[in-house]
Amino acid sequence: MSEVPRSERPAGRFRRMFDRLSSSQEDLESEELREDAETAGCTRIGDCQDRQIVTVTGTLRTVTLRPRAGVPALEAELFDGSAALDVVWLGRRSIVGIEPGRKLIASGRIAMSRGRRVLFNPKYELRPLGRE
Repeated sequence: MSEVPRSERPAGRFRRMFDRLSSSQEDLESEELREDAETAGCTRIGDCQDRQIVTVTGTLRTVTLRPRAGVPALEAELFDGSAALDVVWLGRRSIVGIEPGRKLIASGRIAMSRGRRVLFNPKYELRPLGRE
């Protein structure tokens, strides 16, 4: 009789509790962000393809001012637990509410730049602070 590998067994209550206790804080946060994206009905960043129109959600990890061709550009890295995405607002030096740790929903067309996914000038919605 062949035994079912552990990864394919249904996880019991004790097993799930043990997995949560033995996971790192980063793993737990990533899992929570993936669940948030699924609940909001958004596309996982890891599943986004070049030139695809998407709506994604996640937490801003970094926000920097980085000029592009002499034009100010506010860049932020959005992470949803599956992958990261660069969000770029051209012609902006700052945007109220766009800060590290803030959750948001962004919509637009994915572009690939130097092997990274990028959303230029997306439509966005800041998530309420009480839900974070």
